[in-house]
Amino acid sequence: MTCEAPQGTVWRSYGTDRRSTRTVRVRVSAALVAVTVLAVLLVPPLVQLDQQAVDLQAKLLPPSWAHPFGTDDLGRDLLLRCVYGLRVSLVVGVAAALAATVIGTAVGAAAGALGGWADRGLMRLVDTLSSVPHLLLGIFIVAMFRPGVWPVVVSVALTHWLSTARIVRAEVLSLRARPYIDAAVSGGASRWRVAIRHLLPGVLPQAALAAVLMVPHAMWHESALSFLGLGLPTHLASLGNLIQGARGSLLAGQWWPTLFPGLLIIVPTLAIAGLAGAWRERINPRRRSELML
Repeated sequence: MTCEAPQGTVWRSYGTDRRSTRTVRVRVSAALVAVTVLAVLLVPPLVQLDQQAVDLQAKLLPPSWAHPFGTDDLGRDLLLRCVYGLRVSLVVGVAAALAATVIGTAVGAAAGALGGWADRGLMRLVDTLSSVPHLLLGIFIVAMFRPGVWPVVVSVALTHWLSTARIVRAEVLSLRARPYIDAAVSGGASRWRVAIRHLLPGVLPQAALAAVLMVPHAMWHESALSFLGLGLPTHLASLGNLIQGARGSLLAGQWWPTLFPGLLIIVPTLAIAGLAGAWRERINPRRRSELML
């Protein structure tokens, strides 16, 4: 009796610490996402500067009150250009994530609902495409178009739907084993009616979670393509373009043109991933119970 009480106290304290840590993580992630959205919406109209305005007399100025992020090699305000680049990255990430989720949900739901040869054929297609590195396949796709936002969206969407298809298929197979699905089939419901009325609504939470988790990955992918010179046009302020154009400045000792665009890639993507992880814990009771031990 004397040994069990302290052990139980330790377990309760550990579980409380885990819940407290998770709460702090969610709040910090939500605050960072809110700051990111507000910056994208409010900074361009509040800062009365042209992000393309060239001032060679002010080139490569370090961070100051006048230019909190400093200036680039053409004297342009780096804060404003980073915000515009973040806006472009968010647009590309959200659009690509939504498109990839629609494709993956359609393929995964069709494979799980139809079964048989359709399931085997679609999953072999997924396995084949998964064997090719995402970045290599994305470079091949985007190279067929002129640089622009929508070729990057198409490239990211066509290379990132595979994991969503697997998740949705697994969820559909799990739902097909439920008693209410057997009851619907026994009642004379057609296969497509069962898929649309019962299976598809059941996988929407997982599909939505996959879309949110895909946004940071899509932002990184867009930045990588732009850094390689295959994504957005070089005159367009994207985070990948900003880092690519700052390589010479970094070698010369000017760190700010590389640091701040890099932080605006890392911090928002980690914040979105943190919120998505908390959402995953809420919709997955088994995972949540494990984390609360």
